[in-house]
Amino acid sequence: MTAPLLDIHLTDADLTEALRADARAGLTADPKSLPPKWFYDARGSELFEAITELPEYYPTRTERALLRDVVDEIAAAARADVLVELGAGSAAKTRLLLDALTAVGSLKTYVPQDVSASALRGAATELAAEYPNLSVHGVVSDFTDTLHNLPRGGRRMIAFLGGTIGNLVPAERAEFLAGINEVLEPGELLLLGAGLVVAPEIVVPAYDDAAGVTAEFNRNVLHVLNNRLSADFEPDKFEHVALWDPTNEWIEMRLRATEAMTATVAELGLTVDFAAGEEMRTEISAKFRPEALSAELDTAGFGPTHTWTDPENRFTLVLAERR
Repeated sequence: MTAPLLDIHLTDADLTEALRADARAGLTADPKSLPPKWFYDARGSELFEAITELPEYYPTRTERALLRDVVDEIAAAARADVLVELGAGSAAKTRLLLDALTAVGSLKTYVPQDVSASALRGAATELAAEYPNLSVHGVVSDFTDTLHNLPRGGRRMIAFLGGTIGNLVPAERAEFLAGINEVLEPGELLLLGAGLVVAPEIVVPAYDDAAGVTAEFNRNVLHVLNNRLSADFEPDKFEHVALWDPTNEWIEMRLRATEAMTATVAELGLTVDFAAGEEMRTEISAKFRPEALSAELDTAGFGPTHTWTDPENRFTLVLAERR
Protein backbone atom coordinates (compact mmCIF):
# COMPACT_ATOMS: atom_id res chain seq x y z
CA MET A 1 0.00 0.00 0.00
CA THR A 2 1.29 3.46 -0.93
CA ALA A 3 0.69 6.07 1.75
CA PRO A 4 -1.86 8.67 0.57
CA LEU A 5 -0.71 12.17 -0.33
CA LEU A 6 -2.52 15.15 1.19
CA ASP A 7 -2.26 18.65 -0.29
CA ILE A 8 -3.49 21.33 2.10
CA HIS A 9 -4.68 24.53 0.44
CA LEU A 10 -7.13 25.49 3.19
CA THR A 11 -6.23 25.82 6.87
CA ASP A 12 -8.40 26.29 9.95
CA ALA A 13 -7.34 29.94 9.92
CA ASP A 14 -8.56 30.26 6.33
CA LEU A 15 -11.90 28.71 7.27
CA THR A 16 -12.32 31.05 10.22
CA GLU A 17 -11.58 34.06 8.04
CA ALA A 18 -14.12 32.86 5.46
CA LEU A 19 -16.72 32.35 8.20
CA ARG A 20 -16.06 35.85 9.52
CA ALA A 21 -16.55 37.34 6.08
CA ASP A 22 -19.71 35.34 5.34
CA ALA A 23 -21.21 36.08 8.76
CA ARG A 24 -20.56 39.81 8.50
CA ALA A 25 -21.98 40.01 4.98
CA GLY A 26 -24.99 37.80 5.66
CA LEU A 27 -26.02 39.16 9.05
CA THR A 28 -25.89 42.79 7.88
CA ALA A 29 -27.80 42.10 4.64
CA ASP A 30 -31.51 42.68 4.15
CA PRO A 31 -32.87 40.05 4.17
CA LYS A 32 -30.32 38.20 6.28
CA SER A 33 -28.73 34.99 5.03
CA LEU A 34 -25.92 32.55 5.77
CA PRO A 35 -24.29 30.04 3.38
CA PRO A 36 -25.20 26.38 3.99
CA LYS A 37 -21.56 25.23 4.18
CA TRP A 38 -21.44 26.51 7.77
CA PHE A 39 -23.91 23.85 8.95
CA TYR A 40 -21.12 21.31 8.86
CA ASP A 41 -19.10 21.23 12.04
CA ALA A 42 -18.79 17.79 13.66
CA ARG A 43 -22.32 18.01 15.10
CA GLY A 44 -23.76 19.28 11.85
CA SER A 45 -22.17 16.42 9.93
CA GLU A 46 -23.67 13.92 12.39
CA LEU A 47 -27.09 15.51 12.01
CA PHE A 48 -26.88 15.42 8.22
CA GLU A 49 -25.95 11.74 8.30
CA ALA A 50 -29.06 11.19 10.44
CA ILE A 51 -31.14 13.14 7.91
CA THR A 52 -30.03 10.86 5.09
CA GLU A 53 -31.56 7.91 6.96
CA LEU A 54 -34.97 9.55 7.53
CA PRO A 55 -37.96 8.11 5.67
CA GLU A 56 -38.86 11.53 4.22
CA TYR A 57 -35.37 12.26 2.89
CA TYR A 58 -35.28 10.52 -0.47
CA PRO A 59 -32.32 12.22 -2.28
CA THR A 60 -29.42 10.27 -0.76
CA ARG A 61 -30.93 6.80 -1.06
CA THR A 62 -32.33 7.57 -4.53
CA GLU A 63 -28.95 8.70 -5.82
CA ARG A 64 -27.19 5.75 -4.20
CA ALA A 65 -29.61 3.25 -5.75
CA LEU A 66 -29.34 4.91 -9.16
CA LEU A 67 -25.55 4.94 -8.97
CA ARG A 68 -25.53 1.28 -7.97
CA ASP A 69 -27.71 0.44 -10.99
CA VAL A 70 -25.71 2.35 -13.60
CA VAL A 71 -22.16 2.54 -12.24
CA ASP A 72 -20.88 -0.11 -14.64
CA GLU A 73 -22.23 1.92 -17.56
CA ILE A 74 -20.58 5.06 -16.17
CA ALA A 75 -17.24 3.29 -15.79
CA ALA A 76 -17.41 1.80 -19.30
CA ALA A 77 -18.23 5.19 -20.83
CA ALA A 78 -15.72 7.18 -18.78
CA ARG A 79 -12.67 4.88 -18.67
CA ALA A 80 -11.09 7.46 -16.41
CA ASP A 81 -7.49 7.17 -15.21
CA VAL A 82 -8.17 9.64 -12.39
CA LEU A 83 -11.35 10.04 -10.32
CA VAL A 84 -11.64 13.42 -8.60
CA GLU A 85 -14.46 13.74 -6.07
CA LEU A 86 -15.51 17.19 -4.90
CA GLY A 87 -16.86 17.30 -1.35
CA ALA A 88 -15.81 13.70 -0.79
CA GLY A 89 -16.45 13.58 2.97
CA SER A 90 -16.34 9.94 4.07
CA ALA A 91 -16.33 8.82 0.41
CA ALA A 92 -19.15 6.33 1.12
CA LYS A 93 -20.75 6.38 -2.35
CA THR A 94 -17.34 6.60 -3.97
CA ARG A 95 -16.60 2.92 -3.45
CA LEU A 96 -19.18 2.08 -6.09
CA LEU A 97 -17.26 4.19 -8.60
CA LEU A 98 -13.86 2.95 -7.44
CA ASP A 99 -14.92 -0.68 -7.78
CA ALA A 100 -16.44 -0.17 -11.23
CA LEU A 101 -13.55 1.89 -12.62
CA THR A 102 -11.05 -0.59 -11.21
CA ALA A 103 -12.98 -3.46 -12.81
CA VAL A 104 -12.70 -1.89 -16.28
CA GLY A 105 -8.98 -1.57 -15.67
CA SER A 106 -8.62 2.16 -16.20
CA LEU A 107 -8.37 3.74 -12.74
CA LYS A 108 -4.95 4.65 -11.38
CA THR A 109 -5.58 7.55 -8.99
CA TYR A 110 -8.35 8.74 -6.68
CA VAL A 111 -8.38 12.41 -5.67
CA PRO A 112 -10.85 13.17 -2.85
CA GLN A 113 -11.39 16.88 -2.09
CA ASP A 114 -12.91 18.27 1.08
CA VAL A 115 -12.62 21.22 3.46
CA SER A 116 -11.88 19.01 6.49
CA ALA A 117 -8.27 17.84 6.70
CA SER A 118 -9.03 15.36 9.49
CA ALA A 119 -11.98 13.77 7.68
CA LEU A 120 -10.05 13.63 4.43
CA ARG A 121 -6.95 12.14 6.04
CA GLY A 122 -9.04 9.39 7.64
CA ALA A 123 -10.94 8.57 4.45
CA ALA A 124 -7.77 8.66 2.31
CA THR A 125 -5.91 6.32 4.65
CA GLU A 126 -8.83 3.90 4.75
CA LEU A 127 -9.23 3.87 0.97
CA ALA A 128 -5.50 3.46 0.37
CA ALA A 129 -5.65 0.32 2.50
CA GLU A 130 -8.78 -0.98 0.73
CA TYR A 131 -7.39 -0.31 -2.76
CA PRO A 132 -3.65 -1.03 -2.48
CA ASN A 133 -3.07 -0.66 -6.23
CA LEU A 134 -4.63 2.79 -6.28
CA SER A 135 -2.78 6.05 -5.69
CA VAL A 136 -4.81 8.26 -3.31
CA HIS A 137 -4.10 12.00 -3.44
CA GLY A 138 -6.29 14.08 -1.14
CA VAL A 139 -6.80 17.83 -1.58
CA VAL A 140 -7.95 20.01 1.34
CA SER A 141 -9.64 23.01 -0.25
CA ASP A 142 -12.94 24.78 -0.88
CA PHE A 143 -14.28 23.55 -4.20
CA THR A 144 -15.98 26.87 -4.93
CA ASP A 145 -12.77 28.83 -5.39
CA THR A 146 -9.77 26.49 -5.45
CA LEU A 147 -10.47 24.17 -8.38
CA HIS A 148 -7.13 25.19 -9.88
CA ASN A 149 -5.41 23.27 -7.06
CA LEU A 150 -6.65 19.91 -8.35
CA PRO A 151 -3.82 17.72 -9.69
CA ARG A 152 -3.50 17.39 -13.45
CA GLY A 153 -2.47 14.49 -15.63
CA GLY A 154 -4.24 11.38 -16.88
CA ARG A 155 -7.80 11.24 -18.18
CA ARG A 156 -9.81 12.76 -15.33
CA MET A 157 -13.43 12.48 -14.30
CA ILE A 158 -14.61 14.99 -11.70
CA ALA A 159 -17.54 13.65 -9.66
CA PHE A 160 -19.85 16.15 -7.96
CA LEU A 161 -22.58 14.09 -6.36
CA GLY A 162 -25.28 14.44 -3.73
CA GLY A 163 -27.28 17.15 -5.46
CA THR A 164 -24.92 19.75 -3.95
CA ILE A 165 -25.04 21.70 -7.23
CA GLY A 166 -28.51 22.75 -6.09
CA ASN A 167 -27.10 24.74 -3.16
CA LEU A 168 -25.79 27.31 -5.64
CA VAL A 169 -27.96 30.05 -7.10
CA PRO A 170 -27.92 30.22 -10.93
CA ALA A 171 -25.08 32.78 -11.17
CA GLU A 172 -22.97 30.73 -8.75
CA ARG A 173 -23.72 27.54 -10.70
CA ALA A 174 -22.64 29.15 -13.94
CA GLU A 175 -19.38 30.34 -12.37
CA PHE A 176 -18.74 26.94 -10.77
CA LEU A 177 -19.40 24.93 -13.94
CA ALA A 178 -17.26 27.32 -15.96
CA GLY A 179 -14.50 26.86 -13.38
CA ILE A 180 -14.65 23.07 -13.76
CA ASN A 181 -14.54 23.46 -17.53
CA GLU A 182 -11.44 25.62 -17.15
CA VAL A 183 -9.46 23.05 -15.13
CA LEU A 184 -10.38 20.11 -17.37
CA GLU A 185 -8.82 19.30 -20.71
CA PRO A 186 -11.00 18.67 -23.79
CA GLY A 187 -12.45 15.17 -23.58
CA GLU A 188 -12.21 14.96 -19.78
CA LEU A 189 -15.41 14.40 -17.85
CA LEU A 190 -17.79 15.70 -15.21
CA LEU A 191 -20.15 13.29 -13.42
CA LEU A 192 -22.91 15.40 -11.90
CA GLY A 193 -25.66 14.28 -9.52
CA ALA A 194 -28.72 16.54 -9.35
CA GLY A 195 -32.18 16.41 -7.83
CA LEU A 196 -35.10 16.74 -10.22
CA VAL A 197 -38.27 18.79 -9.80
CA VAL A 198 -40.89 16.71 -7.99
CA ALA A 199 -44.23 17.49 -6.36
CA PRO A 200 -44.06 19.83 -3.34
CA GLU A 201 -45.75 17.20 -1.15
CA ILE A 202 -42.70 14.99 -1.77
CA VAL A 203 -39.87 17.51 -1.66
CA VAL A 204 -40.98 19.71 1.26
CA PRO A 205 -41.13 16.90 3.88
CA ALA A 206 -37.61 15.88 2.83
CA TYR A 207 -36.45 19.20 4.28
CA ASP A 208 -38.95 19.39 7.15
CA ASP A 209 -39.11 15.91 8.68
CA ALA A 210 -41.58 14.90 11.36
CA ALA A 211 -38.84 14.02 13.86
CA GLY A 212 -37.34 17.52 13.71
CA VAL A 213 -33.83 16.40 12.77
CA THR A 214 -33.63 18.89 9.89
CA ALA A 215 -34.76 21.65 12.23
CA GLU A 216 -31.84 20.89 14.55
CA PHE A 217 -29.50 20.76 11.57
CA ASN A 218 -30.75 24.17 10.43
CA ARG A 219 -30.30 25.72 13.88
CA ASN A 220 -26.80 24.26 14.06
CA VAL A 221 -25.48 27.15 11.99
CA LEU A 222 -26.19 29.37 14.99
CA HIS A 223 -24.24 27.01 17.26
CA VAL A 224 -21.34 27.30 14.80
CA LEU A 225 -21.45 31.10 15.05
CA ASN A 226 -21.58 30.84 18.85
CA ASN A 227 -18.64 28.43 18.99
CA ARG A 228 -16.43 29.89 16.28
CA LEU A 229 -17.13 33.62 16.55
CA SER A 230 -18.14 34.00 20.23
CA ALA A 231 -21.72 34.89 19.32
CA ASP A 232 -24.64 34.62 21.76
CA PHE A 233 -27.51 33.43 19.57
CA GLU A 234 -30.23 31.43 21.33
CA PRO A 235 -30.92 28.74 18.71
CA ASP A 236 -34.04 27.44 20.45
CA LYS A 237 -35.70 30.80 19.83
CA PHE A 238 -35.58 30.23 16.09
CA GLU A 239 -38.09 28.08 14.20
CA HIS A 240 -37.14 25.95 11.22
CA VAL A 241 -38.91 26.91 8.00
CA ALA A 242 -38.81 24.94 4.74
CA LEU A 243 -40.81 26.14 1.75
CA TRP A 244 -41.01 25.43 -1.95
CA ASP A 245 -40.40 28.37 -4.27
CA PRO A 246 -42.29 27.43 -7.46
CA THR A 247 -40.78 30.29 -9.48
CA ASN A 248 -37.15 29.34 -8.85
CA GLU A 249 -38.00 25.66 -8.35
CA TRP A 250 -35.99 25.34 -5.19
CA ILE A 251 -36.49 24.59 -1.52
CA GLU A 252 -35.56 27.40 0.84
CA MET A 253 -34.60 26.69 4.42
CA ARG A 254 -34.91 29.60 6.79
CA LEU A 255 -34.67 30.35 10.48
CA ARG A 256 -37.57 32.44 11.86
CA ALA A 257 -37.16 34.47 15.03
CA THR A 258 -39.97 33.62 17.45
CA GLU A 259 -39.61 36.97 19.22
CA ALA A 260 -37.78 40.26 18.84
CA MET A 261 -34.20 39.77 19.98
CA THR A 262 -30.66 41.06 19.72
CA ALA A 263 -27.57 38.90 19.30
CA THR A 264 -23.94 39.91 19.41
CA VAL A 265 -21.07 38.40 17.47
CA ALA A 266 -18.17 39.32 19.72
CA GLU A 267 -15.34 38.50 17.33
CA LEU A 268 -16.86 40.75 14.70
CA GLY A 269 -17.91 43.52 17.10
CA LEU A 270 -21.34 43.10 15.55
CA THR A 271 -24.82 43.54 17.01
CA VAL A 272 -27.64 41.86 15.10
CA ASP A 273 -31.31 42.73 15.64
CA PHE A 274 -34.14 40.38 14.72
CA ALA A 275 -37.77 41.41 14.59
CA ALA A 276 -40.38 38.91 15.76
CA GLY A 277 -41.13 36.68 12.79
CA GLU A 278 -38.09 37.82 10.80
CA GLU A 279 -36.60 35.07 8.63
CA MET A 280 -32.99 34.42 7.68
CA ARG A 281 -32.24 32.18 4.69
CA THR A 282 -29.74 29.42 5.43
CA GLU A 283 -29.98 27.18 2.36
CA ILE A 284 -31.49 26.76 -1.05
CA SER A 285 -31.72 23.36 -2.69
CA ALA A 286 -32.58 23.86 -6.35
CA LYS A 287 -34.23 21.04 -8.24
CA PHE A 288 -33.77 20.72 -11.98
CA ARG A 289 -35.57 19.86 -15.17
CA PRO A 290 -33.33 17.71 -17.40
CA GLU A 291 -33.47 20.04 -20.39
CA ALA A 292 -32.57 23.08 -18.25
CA LEU A 293 -29.66 21.24 -16.64
CA SER A 294 -28.37 20.23 -20.08
CA ALA A 295 -28.61 23.86 -21.18
CA GLU A 296 -26.56 25.02 -18.18
CA LEU A 297 -23.90 22.42 -18.94
CA ASP A 298 -23.89 23.40 -22.60
CA THR A 299 -23.41 27.07 -21.71
CA ALA A 300 -20.46 26.09 -19.50
CA GLY A 301 -18.80 24.24 -22.36
CA PHE A 302 -19.90 20.66 -21.69
CA GLY A 303 -21.65 18.23 -23.95
CA PRO A 304 -23.77 15.72 -21.97
CA THR A 305 -22.81 12.28 -23.21
CA HIS A 306 -25.01 10.10 -21.00
CA THR A 307 -27.92 10.77 -18.64
CA TRP A 308 -29.46 8.34 -16.18
CA THR A 309 -32.63 8.88 -14.11
CA ASP A 310 -34.21 6.79 -11.37
CA PRO A 311 -37.58 5.09 -12.06
CA GLU A 312 -39.52 7.75 -10.12
CA ASN A 313 -37.80 10.66 -11.91
CA ARG A 314 -36.49 12.18 -8.70
CA PHE A 315 -32.75 12.24 -9.37
CA THR A 316 -30.40 12.29 -12.34
CA LEU A 317 -26.76 11.46 -13.01
CA VAL A 318 -25.21 13.22 -16.00
CA LEU A 319 -21.86 12.30 -17.54
CA ALA A 320 -20.71 15.39 -19.43
CA GLU A 321 -17.63 15.82 -21.59
CA ARG A 322 -15.56 18.99 -21.65
CA ARG A 323 -15.61 20.33 -25.20
